[in-house]
Amino acid sequence: MGGISNGMPINFEVIIKPTPSISKEQETINLATKEQSTLCIEGRHDPCIVPRAVVVIEAIAALSVLELM
Repeated sequence: MGGISNGMPINFEVIIKPTPSISKEQETINLATKEQSTLCIEGRHDPCIVPRAVVVIEAIAALSVLELM
């Protein structure tokens, strides 16, 4: 039991999906030709989004509580 009225903490779990693009070369299937191919994504990619995700989750939780008031 938790909430604003009795002062108990509000606990919930969050699941974050892995970053979809990584800089490592990967084996894949070309759906158009049905042949095996290699996928190499170039450019700047973030390997860990957790530091930014914490701020977003806190903001969403605060907005959700505010909406219920």
